[in-house]
Amino acid sequence: MILYHGTNVDFDEIDLSKSKINKDFGQGFYLTADRHQAERLALQRTLTDGGLPCVLKFWFDDKIAYQDSGLKILTFEEYSHEWALFINRNRNTKFSTKQHDYDIVYGPIADDKVGLQIKLFNQEIIDVNTLMERLKFVVPSFQYYFGTDKAIKYLKRI
Repeated sequence: MILYHGTNVDFDEIDLSKSKINKDFGQGFYLTADRHQAERLALQRTLTDGGLPCVLKFWFDDKIAYQDSGLKILTFEEYSHEWALFINRNRNTKFSTKQHDYDIVYGPIADDKVGLQIKLFNQEIIDVNTLMERLKFVVPSFQYYFGTDKAIKYLKRI
């Protein structure tokens, strides 16, 4: 399958240490199957960090990856309490270390206002049902997270 990565700078090698912490699924390399979504993310990144919008294209051999019993993969097919709590754990700024041991995670993208919702949830102002509803995109968008060098090996730049 073809996946896209929206960024503000072109590169050849994926370096997980350059990934930001406290993202939806943790520190890792994020991609999408939706080219338009990657273009929007590239533009957003240039507006916040400078550079030029760039969409990188990768081949992901998902059939082989999902057959590899050595890979630990988590899938969220839809918004759920488990997904919201997973986002909360990874986005929580009190943690500076990885909060799970998955190589690949697939699931919905949380809404950009996630920081406020995490704060309200952790202060027990809203419950998990409200957190889940507020984290949903109006139109669901999905993402792939590659969090280990072992997982990155299944991506080939094209």
